[in-house]
Amino acid sequence: MNNTRLDMKRLATMDAAQAARLLHRVREETLAGRKPPIAPRPEIDASWQRMARLGLDPDRGTSSVLLRRDELERRRHGTLLAEVMETLSSGLAGIADASLQIMVVTDEQGRVLWREGHPSVMRQANGICLEEGAAWTEHTTGTNAVGTALATHRAVQVHSAEHYVQALHNWTCAAAPVHDPRDQRLLGVLDVSGPASTFHPSLLALVGSVARLAEAELRERHRGTVERLRTVAAPILCRVGGRAVAVDTHGWTAAVTGLAPVDRIVLPKTLGAGRVWLPSLGMCAVEPLPGGWLLRVEEDTAPAGTESGAAGRVVLDLSRPRRWTVAVSGAAGSWQQELSPRHAELLYLLALHPDGRTAAELAQDVFGDRTRTVTVRAEMSRVRRTLAGVLAHRPYRFREEIEVEVLRPESPVELLPHSTAPAIRAAAESRV
Repeated sequence: MNNTRLDMKRLATMDAAQAARLLHRVREETLAGRKPPIAPRPEIDASWQRMARLGLDPDRGTSSVLLRRDELERRRHGTLLAEVMETLSSGLAGIADASLQIMVVTDEQGRVLWREGHPSVMRQANGICLEEGAAWTEHTTGTNAVGTALATHRAVQVHSAEHYVQALHNWTCAAAPVHDPRDQRLLGVLDVSGPASTFHPSLLALVGSVARLAEAELRERHRGTVERLRTVAAPILCRVGGRAVAVDTHGWTAAVTGLAPVDRIVLPKTLGAGRVWLPSLGMCAVEPLPGGWLLRVEEDTAPAGTESGAAGRVVLDLSRPRRWTVAVSGAAGSWQQELSPRHAELLYLLALHPDGRTAAELAQDVFGDRTRTVTVRAEMSRVRRTLAGVLAHRPYRFREEIEVEVLRPESPVELLPHSTAPAIRAAAESRV
């Protein structure tokens, strides 16, 4: 067999025993540093490399210290996923039961919060500690659909010996991350797992579709919340003189007066009544509203990027594998914002090129295709709304007067591990 890469559809056409033998041989040869008969899938190969760097023993078990019951209940009540459990359950639990599998929902730390499905498979899952309260990150359990989806922020399917830990070779699983549509924060992972004999390549698409359905429901719920805030804020703004905007607790705009409308305003992590400097507005007086805030722009202060409100320093923190932030500070104060995977890529590329990048150059950097400028411009427009006064354009770049610091992970290959952007991967490899 020539050394091409594995493909799930191709694997599904093979006899189950033959497919299992092939996967075991691919794993054995790869982990031994030898050339396998067929290359593992890229996402699996990348995860195996992460496990090797961690020094994880492939012969270890999958035991985990379970969360205490009170802590499990606290996490269940504290996550937005609780609001869409009916959608997740109706979309997958019945299918999992009928196909001799189980549905698992974890939080953003990989802790199993809920599971449903076929009773006999639930009992089998207890044997590998796939139970409520258990940890299923890559660090604790090796390459697996839940942990690898958490590490890469991408949907992934892991079958049989693609699992790094040998104890999981009789299992197959497919998982998709679920994000908060308000700020793209990772909420957790939706997973379907079962005996290896239940493997089917279409399962990944099904799990991904249900995860997107849950995100759509959360988006609709948020839209309703903003509409209710608008009803309260509109008559108040009619009486306010000058510039003002009503936003929800995540900065999404409900109503505005005297300002060009924007979808969202970046707020500090902690916000209370009083005065605060905001990068896109300048100094504001903050007043509480039911479900949000009234921001009144103080007319004698300048917005970020000009005079006393100017930002002076940016710290781009890419040191963690799944959470990236940008922190901006200046004479008027500081603030921090979590970044989506794409925005983390773009800001890192701009940090690498102080002289700036055109839309075509960024398209080449990110997609390997200079013609995809429309996509790049749309994303950069969103980034610039967040970093008003920090970024310039024509070409896109950090302003010359701003000091930029990038915090990278200890291992170069952990730099934005989700990214397939050619320039990001080349930058990571150059530092190995």
